[in-house]
Amino acid sequence: MADSKNTPQHGIKQHTLLRRLLGGFATSAVQTDEVAFVSDPTAEREQVLAKMHAFNGEPYFQIADETLGLLSVFDDLKYDRADVDMISPAMRKHVVTKLGPLGFRQISGTVLEHVKADMRVHIPKFHALGASPFDITRYTDKRAQDYCLLTPTQVACQFIDHYVLDDAVQRIEALVKKHPINLLKLGDYLEGKPKHRAFREVLGHIKLKQRIAVESEPLCRRRSLG
Repeated sequence: MADSKNTPQHGIKQHTLLRRLLGGFATSAVQTDEVAFVSDPTAEREQVLAKMHAFNGEPYFQIADETLGLLSVFDDLKYDRADVDMISPAMRKHVVTKLGPLGFRQISGTVLEHVKADMRVHIPKFHALGASPFDITRYTDKRAQDYCLLTPTQVACQFIDHYVLDDAVQRIEALVKKHPINLLKLGDYLEGKPKHRAFREVLGHIKLKQRIAVESEPLCRRRSLG
């Protein structure tokens, strides 16, 4: 009786099994390569933020605070308390022009998104003429990795609400050297809460720092975006 291991059918089975095994290894290698090419949102986000930090060297746009996720765009040098505190079309256009080459795309009137970095820039809606600049982000669905684009005055309000007095003052002093704020409007909306009462005591100090900055080079020659 012939040995079944030496039959032609057995040889065919071995060849088929070997081909399947090799095919499996090849498929595994392809899948591994595909995984290697899948972008990591965290790494992508770090690269995007590094590029955004470069904007701090230009006069009109900057990361105001990475911890709170705040972006500031220059508004004006002088204000009246009746001025409307909002991102103007010209201010928005400037920021969109800067963020576009980094991979951000406008997905709505108030949101820019970077898909690979899983990151969004929100432009909070201006709700009413009498709305407090302290409330600008209240209704914004912002995640930890997202940013909000605000006016300098709105940024200062976030500093007051989120930091202890000394830290808030230091951050606002640095802000007004580049992006002055509407101190008249800010003062009008300070409330009776402890942080606001404490800041009211140093309002004159901030006014002095801002006046010196606005009257000095290079800020004194800066013009609003419109």
